[in-house]
Amino acid sequence: MNLVRNFLSVYDFTKDEIYDIFLRSVVLKAERGRKNVCLEDMKIGLIFEKSSTRTRVSFEVGIVELGGHPIFMSSRDLQLGRGEPVKDTARVLSRYLDGAIIRTFEQERIETFAQYFEKPVINGLTDLYHPAQILTDIFTVYEIKSKSGKSGNKSKGAVSAADIIRNLKIVYFGDANNMANSWVSLQAVLGFELILAMPEGFNIDKTVKENSEKSGGRFLISNDKISASKNADVITTDVFISMGQDEEKEKIDKLGPFIIDDNVVKNAKDDVIFLHCLPVHRNEEVAEDVFERFSPVVFEEAGNRLHVQKAIMEKVFGKIKI
Repeated sequence: MNLVRNFLSVYDFTKDEIYDIFLRSVVLKAERGRKNVCLEDMKIGLIFEKSSTRTRVSFEVGIVELGGHPIFMSSRDLQLGRGEPVKDTARVLSRYLDGAIIRTFEQERIETFAQYFEKPVINGLTDLYHPAQILTDIFTVYEIKSKSGKSGNKSKGAVSAADIIRNLKIVYFGDANNMANSWVSLQAVLGFELILAMPEGFNIDKTVKENSEKSGGRFLISNDKISASKNADVITTDVFISMGQDEEKEKIDKLGPFIIDDNVVKNAKDDVIFLHCLPVHRNEEVAEDVFERFSPVVFEEAGNRLHVQKAIMEKVFGKIKI
């Protein structure tokens, strides 16, 4: 049995470990450019069966900045693309690499890979979860909110992160996809208020619900976007049609009324934070004027992928555990 520590979902980290990652991310962001050899001479594979901009580039740059060597492989570059079993690919690559980052389809594929790969694995996105993105999203909220004056040493910082995050009301608008699932998993670990605003008939995956319940999670689904957004601290969304899905006109038509527009923003708190994991489809999941108004935060969120993922890689891959 493979007992290596992986990061396949948010549940692989404790609450305290997540807060430590936030604090480390602050340091890594402030000290970017300073030499870091946490992954010195380590060979890290990036195995991507889905296309990517932010995930690929932020992980590759992060590996280099931590002293490691990224090796990118798409399914077209591997025998995976010709039907080789995932477990066979994993057993071979574990003899060459010191760690792997996987971006794939079913969660089962990454779990199978991790079972047979003898080194640590990080989830770069599956159809079920996007854990590196969701930690970046909540870190971005923490970063903004902490500028109100809460700071201090490591232990005080961790308390302040907990105080900020557990008092948040976060509302996710849109499809019950891997980002919605990731918010559900994060809520179960960190304990903020979470509402999913989505059309009638949309629901969260059964496995995601069960995982949340096992961890003491609680969330609500609302079919009324205006009441859901009342006094929200954070409003967030994702594309209505996820990567790898066919265009579904009926689905888009159902989701259309859940666009984040001025009515949603006006009903939230005055200092509401808007997040989007990108890419954005303007005037589909968010009105263009709303997106552009909040775009500085959205692109800061995108930039934070680098710093948060470096902190994750230090914890999962690092020779010296931070």
